[in-house]
Amino acid sequence: MITSAYIHASLRGDNTLPLRPVSQVMDLERLGAMHQSRLSFMRSLIRKIMRERWQIALSRFELDQDGYGTVIYQVKAPHGLFSFVLFSTHLSPEARNDRVIAEQWDLTMALVAGEIDDHYLETLRQNVPRQEAGRVDARVFVLSRANRSVRNFDYVVNTLAAGQQPDVQKIADVGYLYRTTAVYGSGKLGMADWEKVQSRWPDFARPFSAEMFVCFMLRDFSLFQAEHIARHRSPETFTTMDSDIKRYVGIGNSTGLGMAPFLIHHPLLINQWIEMRELALARVRVLGNIDAQVQRKFRELLDRCMLHTRQIVTEDVWQGANNKQVIKDLKGLYQQVGDPVDNWDALIHWSEQHCSLQGQELLVSVLLELYPELVDELEDYCSAEEFLDLDPLMPVQTLKAVIEERYDWALKFDFRAEGARDIFWYRSEEKMEPRLGNALEEKGKEKQMALGVGYAVRKCYDQLIGYIAEFPDHNTARLMVAQPKLRGIVRRIQSMNRCLYGDIQANLLHRDILPMHLLRAKLAFFGVSKFDPRSRLWVRNTMYQGAPLLEDIGKAFNDNWFMPLTPQQATGVIKVTEATEEGAAL
Repeated sequence: MITSAYIHASLRGDNTLPLRPVSQVMDLERLGAMHQSRLSFMRSLIRKIMRERWQIALSRFELDQDGYGTVIYQVKAPHGLFSFVLFSTHLSPEARNDRVIAEQWDLTMALVAGEIDDHYLETLRQNVPRQEAGRVDARVFVLSRANRSVRNFDYVVNTLAAGQQPDVQKIADVGYLYRTTAVYGSGKLGMADWEKVQSRWPDFARPFSAEMFVCFMLRDFSLFQAEHIARHRSPETFTTMDSDIKRYVGIGNSTGLGMAPFLIHHPLLINQWIEMRELALARVRVLGNIDAQVQRKFRELLDRCMLHTRQIVTEDVWQGANNKQVIKDLKGLYQQVGDPVDNWDALIHWSEQHCSLQGQELLVSVLLELYPELVDELEDYCSAEEFLDLDPLMPVQTLKAVIEERYDWALKFDFRAEGARDIFWYRSEEKMEPRLGNALEEKGKEKQMALGVGYAVRKCYDQLIGYIAEFPDHNTARLMVAQPKLRGIVRRIQSMNRCLYGDIQANLLHRDILPMHLLRAKLAFFGVSKFDPRSRLWVRNTMYQGAPLLEDIGKAFNDNWFMPLTPQQATGVIKVTEATEEGAAL
């Protein structure tokens, strides 16, 4: 069993683990090139559910023949009992809107501690469908909503009602029957905050495990509801969906700017996630045994990644070009492992010289997939105490040295250059959601969110230099008395100096900043796939595609849903390899 002391030693360089350098790992574009991995939260959650054999069953079923009404699932986990409640209502086509400004949805849902009696159910019914306009109590710790896929839902219902199986290709073109438009937790709208969830309900004590569980349950309900409607529509001809096709149905997700500030507001937590991923890679590089079986599995995973990437449907030119480049990268990696591999370092270095950032980071995910015995236990170390502490006794000369060493990237930016501070981030009054403003054309910069860490460090450093010139022997406490407005950024600088990887290295105020990189980084940690940008500010993606079903709990589990493929292509390695060769033209 890995210990926290061992992790600390590993991350501090007290042994020979080859951790990638900070400047490489924390580059924003590279973070935005990451892919799902064994340490992604959805993968970790499913392993936990399957290993602990959670008992999940319907406790209340009140749907009419059209699938509208109320459903409650009872969830018996090792340390508690929970309820997942859904409200399904009719939604007119003109009211269906995935944007945060929407006020009606096909489904609204909540994850609740304990059982739900009739009185409490009525309270939830009055508030959960209203989402932000409603109010819940601390028994609720996740609130969410979702809309149907117009293309897929009715098609699947009609096909099953006619006694036929859905065309897998039509499922693949979209990937889901429902997509979430928001998943709220951590104290919002009266819900239990993260500290309460983590301390009181250990079944959901890992970051975002409760939110990921809600999406997993939504997937099950989407399949259940489609079959329910089809059965009522034509009882004589109805057939259930094939289990392999069911597993390939995921949950869609629409993610916009609302997710981006999290990575800046929670630097210690993000650092911890990065550290665990990098430690996992370092352990693979040093401890990963390479035999014929591992090499065979490695080639199979490359094949799988190529097919998965080909099956991504996107109209976005930028993402389409990235996908084509990733396929070229994977082919190059495949050619590099034609001879027996002695260690992974040479292949990693080759990828850094010849592959795109997305190709390089996909290789990292593939390598982690090969060694669950070296990687999976790190999932228990993805939480962090999020306190930015001020060290008042630190000499100002030391503070200056810390900035020059740990924030040299921020000092390299010329914030006086054209475009360097053209963007400001703010929250809209209507929905309290993040927005981007143009500092040259729009008002409101005085109300901007504090996301420009690099610029704040630059200003702090400039003022510090002037202070040191006059008071070279002072400590931080005396600096704070003289410059109290620097307290926030100094606390951050000192606290992040105790971390290995520190802050994301980017100027988030530049007019050319791509928020998409922030969104993709967080979504990769969640474990989503098939990114489909709809603009530079929001992206559609797919969750839980290929994952086990509720009916699979208690059965043999291989945890093999990395980079899911359409059912007919996921049944054998030979088919995957042949398809890879045939598709070489891309």
